[in-house]
Amino acid sequence: MAMRLEQKQAVVAEVKGVAAKAYSVIAAEYRGLTVPEMTELRKKARESGVYLRVVKNTLARRALAETEYACMSDGLAGPLLLAFSLEEPGSAARVIRDFAKEHEQLRPRLVAFGGRLYSPEELERLASLPTKEQAIGMLLAVLKAPVEKLVRTLAEPHAKLVRTLAAVRDQKQAA
Repeated sequence: MAMRLEQKQAVVAEVKGVAAKAYSVIAAEYRGLTVPEMTELRKKARESGVYLRVVKNTLARRALAETEYACMSDGLAGPLLLAFSLEEPGSAARVIRDFAKEHEQLRPRLVAFGGRLYSPEELERLASLPTKEQAIGMLLAVLKAPVEKLVRTLAEPHAKLVRTLAAVRDQKQAA
């Protein structure tokens, strides 16, 4: 059933609003996926904070035209679904990568991050970006390391004295 002009405008406005807030966008070809498989993909996307939408390519071009993802316009051809990362840059890439491992019909075609278009092979690099919690943990580990080293360095003379006295005590008890 054909969409009326108002429906098309609503879809374009919705996708444009999501694209304005998204950290990255993945366009993947879904030809061959069954309805239960698409439902499973949508469920995984929702759980990961990824907005997933199947949009006609002409409407997608219009929606992405005034966003930082306008670079994707030339590559939008064929049946594609758009996955927008709303919470962190790598979440859409992780969802698409993990689902594509199980279902070979899902093939990534375009990867856009930070206003630049990347090849589908870059999906793995984007998917391997740490989550927000992992990044905070890594930052805290880097900040904590110098303090730990200082504490160990300051405690070492006392520990060495205790070890030396214990060795002398053990030597006297053995004799």
